[in-house]
Amino acid sequence: MTTSPFDFIDEEPDTTKSLDTTNLIWNILSGLLLVATFIMTFVFLSIFVNPQSGLNPLPPPTMPVLMLRDTPTPIPENVLPPTWTPEASNTPLPTNTPLPTSTPLPTETPLPTETPLPTATVEPSPIAKAEQAFQLQAGSPVYLPNFAHADAECQWFGVAGQIFDINAEPITDSSVVIKIGGILEGEEISELITLSGMTTGAPYGAGGYEIILGDAPKASFNTLWIQLTTPSADLALSEKIYFETFDDCEKNLILITFVQVD
Repeated sequence: MTTSPFDFIDEEPDTTKSLDTTNLIWNILSGLLLVATFIMTFVFLSIFVNPQSGLNPLPPPTMPVLMLRDTPTPIPENVLPPTWTPEASNTPLPTNTPLPTSTPLPTETPLPTETPLPTATVEPSPIAKAEQAFQLQAGSPVYLPNFAHADAECQWFGVAGQIFDINAEPITDSSVVIKIGGILEGEEISELITLSGMTTGAPYGAGGYEIILGDAPKASFNTLWIQLTTPSADLALSEKIYFETFDDCEKNLILITFVQVD
């Protein structure tokens, strides 16, 4: 069959060459990707195993080197040294020869002592005899607010009372001395003295007396005493009678009354 140059010839395109080129390019890229993956894996493992590797772009800071000291050798506990076993010796040790004792010198015979002369008996002073002619009246002492000096009220502190003879009559003369002494708030006070009958009449009655202890009531527990004596102070007419005081404006006047008993 004769073909004409004007006849249309349907030719199929040759795609084999283009497919081979495309496959080659993809194969090369796949190989490069595998190589890159291998390299990255190697680098990652190297850095993971040794962070100080030169492949690590951000190595961690170097830790300081610890200096190890020699550890002391422990001393064994409860280890007793070996006991020393003495060897038996058959040779007796020499004994010390005792020195001769000295003969004691004869003691001197003591001379006879002189017989002491009898000592004179010292009579106590009359004030030490404390002849008990007066004693406290029943009910004394009595603690009251200061009624004798109403203007002073609580700014007064003292002792007052009366002295009665054996006939229950008030002693209005100055034949009896009243003394108060002792310790008040840790300090010893000088003896305070007055005479019987110094405050005749009100407020304490006939034969009354009064001794001021201060300008405010103070507490004490049997450290103050009161005693009666003669005016010459050579004879005690009563024993020393100790009494209490109170830091209380309702008890700043202490009434102590004496009666004669013989």
